[in-house]
Amino acid sequence: MADDIGTPPSSRRTVLQGMAAGLVTAAAVAPHDAGAASAPATDTAAPLVNPETRYPRPPFPRQSQPWPGLAGKMDPRPDHGEKSYRGSGRLAGRKALITGGDSGIGRAAAIAYAREGADVAIAYLPQEEPDAKEVIDLIRAAGRKAIAIPGDLRDEQYCKDLVAKAHAELGGLDILVSNAGRQVHQASIVDITTEQFDETFRTNIYALFFLARAAVPLMPPGSAIIATASVNAFSPSEILLDYSATKGAIVALVKSLAKQMVPKGIRVNAVAPGPFWTALQVSGGQTQDHIHQFGAETPMGRAGQPAELAPVYVLLASAEASYITGQVYAASGGTGVG
Repeated sequence: MADDIGTPPSSRRTVLQGMAAGLVTAAAVAPHDAGAASAPATDTAAPLVNPETRYPRPPFPRQSQPWPGLAGKMDPRPDHGEKSYRGSGRLAGRKALITGGDSGIGRAAAIAYAREGADVAIAYLPQEEPDAKEVIDLIRAAGRKAIAIPGDLRDEQYCKDLVAKAHAELGGLDILVSNAGRQVHQASIVDITTEQFDETFRTNIYALFFLARAAVPLMPPGSAIIATASVNAFSPSEILLDYSATKGAIVALVKSLAKQMVPKGIRVNAVAPGPFWTALQVSGGQTQDHIHQFGAETPMGRAGQPAELAPVYVLLASAEASYITGQVYAASGGTGVG
């Protein structure tokens, strides 16, 4: 699952967006045959591609799915890097747990991590099993261990068990990606039930707290924790009040936890996506009008695809980012937010 909407004014955090773009160049995705997904890198330069026209542009068909939605039923189907991400061993031997790893940004990170040499455990809701099976097959096709651990992140005990099981079955844990999210649009605060408010906070911020608290004692120096925040943390959408509040909380938690973790050698960062085409949007995250024109409000004129964020998650997990902690990396199609 992934984030989000909004065309806010530029901010001083733009410099971080530029830094991220430069630092992840080495891991950029390049179209190639699916059979070569895990092939070693070569000296052949990938052809340049215009980012403005690289992926589908709105209007998109109006569409709706029951929550939590399936990527396999979206039109157009999102690109998670299934046929485009080429690894180069940047995460060789690493052990990663990714929540929301069945679709969207989590799926893109799982594919990239496996092709970079990591073993991967993914967490997802039981309703998302069809998408999750595809991801497990892709991880194994890259020659890596794949662990599927379905459950509900709103449950504290599941979060504890999830970390323990991932650690045991992977033979260690040195990357935690807290990515799964809950997003339900409402026109007014009076339309947000207490139940919705609780579910959004338990999924988006409580789960991050539960997972990090359980994982930190198991993670060796050199490990990385990465959370998925949102541009809504900095320029909240009027129809995503509770969701935006959780994303702001994620940013604060990440920055505080990063300071705590420095003596332990664990880096903590966040990624703040703008409008990305994921199942989160079509399963209650957006109005039908927003879905029809999703991403059109950005300077790039289109939504991002999950594959375009994978290199950022790879960078933040890799040893190359050893001096990067407490940061929020934005990808928002030119809005300058993050």
